[in-house]
Amino acid sequence: MTAGPGRIGLYVLLGVLGAFVALAGGLVQDGWFPGGLVLALAGCVALFYGGLKATGTRLGAVVPAAVWVLCVLLLSTSRPEGDFLFAAGVGPYLYLLGGALSALVCATVPQLPPSGANRA
Repeated sequence: MTAGPGRIGLYVLLGVLGAFVALAGGLVQDGWFPGGLVLALAGCVALFYGGLKATGTRLGAVVPAAVWVLCVLLLSTSRPEGDFLFAAGVGPYLYLLGGALSALVCATVPQLPPSGANRA
């Protein structure tokens, strides 16, 4: 399939959504523990798997996952003032590891043929 302007725009949109999900998940996961953590991880899985299904390629899951990882790594570093978004605790570590694991699973899920395909 060719990479037309619509497909490129979809990948850009998935990248922007990856940054949004990283920021929103970082704020929610510790605020309403454990419900916020479940909500943040569900948002990650929905974005990565939705990107996979929307584009029909693994790149649809890799693009938002790569942007998500980059944003989460930037959010986890401390500023010169000593401020940071992720405190040391179980919730932030579960969010980081769970989000990365869900990105890995969604990016490597096997492509099954359509149900109407001829299986010889």
